[in-house]
Amino acid sequence: MAIIALKAWYVEQYEPISDIVKRPHDLRLSRNSLLKSGLRADFLDDSQDVETSPWFERYLGGEAVEFYIEGSGGYAVSNVDLISHEIYFTKQDLATFQEPTIFLSHQTEYRESSELLAEVLEEAIAEINARSRLPLTLIRAQRPSNDPLRLSSTQLRQIRKSLLFIADGTPVATIGDNRLLLSSNVCIEMGYALQNKRSGQILLAQMERLSGQLPFDLATHQQLSFKTATELRQTLPNLLETLLKRFKLFS
Repeated sequence: MAIIALKAWYVEQYEPISDIVKRPHDLRLSRNSLLKSGLRADFLDDSQDVETSPWFERYLGGEAVEFYIEGSGGYAVSNVDLISHEIYFTKQDLATFQEPTIFLSHQTEYRESSELLAEVLEEAIAEINARSRLPLTLIRAQRPSNDPLRLSSTQLRQIRKSLLFIADGTPVATIGDNRLLLSSNVCIEMGYALQNKRSGQILLAQMERLSGQLPFDLATHQQLSFKTATELRQTLPNLLETLLKRFKLFS
């Protein structure tokens, strides 16, 4: 039976999948078995080439080694046998399936905070892009004036695919027992982001204008409070870089 060779690309650092498949592959594989949580394959490359490769050196050093395998998705290397040419992979969610974008969930009820947040984000992203190996783009949520409150498939995809999700959690009113009321649009998008993104990819920013209890129970590192434009410009750029650190955008 003819061997069907699968191409595999070593993912050393964050890179959009569209860019990864444009470069030469790093491994050729013959799949033996595919499970929901893993994959077993024979590598068709010479053992000496594998042994001297950068990814194998990292594997021997105990580091996490990730691959994108065509037709199968993202995987982490679990075990390599150079003698039998066998390699075992564990299914892995890779950041490479995300796009170099930052999604801003803004509000229309208290425009001052959202306009300031967007302005400072644009400034910070421009500064980051001067040093980043990949340019970042800010995507603002669509807010049709008269349409019913629902998320389009485009917006859902933009939230899922973004590297970071930033929401304007500035309260628009207080209700009941001193509870803060946020924009309904922001709440819906935040709920979707909480279900589909890692905690380190979500930031709730809020201008301090009303006191009370937030409807979201987020960790401290996922929240940013500010009173003035000066304060936001002092804190947001550094926090943005910290959140982006896992993607290794800076040399």
